[in-house]
Amino acid sequence: MLNLTSPKAVIELLKSNEITPNKVLGQNFLIDRNILDSIVEVSETGPEYSVLEVGPGLGVLTEQLMLHSKHVTAVEKDSGLYRILSERWGNEENLTLIHGDALEVPLHEIYAAGATRLISNLPYSVGVRVVLDSALCENPPEVMVLLLQKEVCERFAAKPGTADMGIVSVLLQRLYKVTLVRNVKPTCFYPQPDVTSTIVKLKRHNDYPMDQAESKYFTEFVKLAFSHRRKQLASVMKNAPAPYGKSADEIRALLLQVGATETARPEELSIPQWVQLSALWKIPK
Repeated sequence: MLNLTSPKAVIELLKSNEITPNKVLGQNFLIDRNILDSIVEVSETGPEYSVLEVGPGLGVLTEQLMLHSKHVTAVEKDSGLYRILSERWGNEENLTLIHGDALEVPLHEIYAAGATRLISNLPYSVGVRVVLDSALCENPPEVMVLLLQKEVCERFAAKPGTADMGIVSVLLQRLYKVTLVRNVKPTCFYPQPDVTSTIVKLKRHNDYPMDQAESKYFTEFVKLAFSHRRKQLASVMKNAPAPYGKSADEIRALLLQVGATETARPEELSIPQWVQLSALWKIPK
């Protein structure tokens, strides 16, 4: 069997298929067995669960997910890599391969069809978008375990009052418990990326339930509030478009009502404060 955690085997496979890793697409292939095992270990997958994988590459993670899951749907953009995956596993009953761009493939349909986990060594170029699209769709995954750039994962898990706290932090933490599992050195990939990576786990919770309309309002509200993140919320939102704009005095009063200061900046609010503020904001004068 081909050992896809062997640098020599990976290099030979790429060379024999005339494939040069594409830095723009974030093609850094995982070659460390311990990291691979760590991803699978925290993924809470099993024979009753279906999994979505974005950017399977040569299939090192795909192979393990097929062993530990009911079904795997893998979306690969690169034609050469898709061909390798098809030749090796195209006839497997518990694997569906999709040749396409994850930003264009309707991922929500894959979740609606039964996938409850997103487990991926995500290409850095599309990572945040894929995670947000998954989290905010109508049938979001229960668990996401991702290998991404360290700084991006730290934004997912950021705490109020820190520079990393932003739109992504608020939107994800309203829906998921975010855990930074472990850092991953560049030497664990071929070719080596220029940055450190991190395994991050997001597990769905229902602490702040909202219907689709409420969730959409909350998302837009948070995006507007962070549109000038270093400014005070009262300054930012008084100029917001309808129906979000309010007077500075109204905004200060609402901030005090949720336990924030009148001069609070977006990054200073906690998730419960954001949820409460959004609900109050929506109430007509």
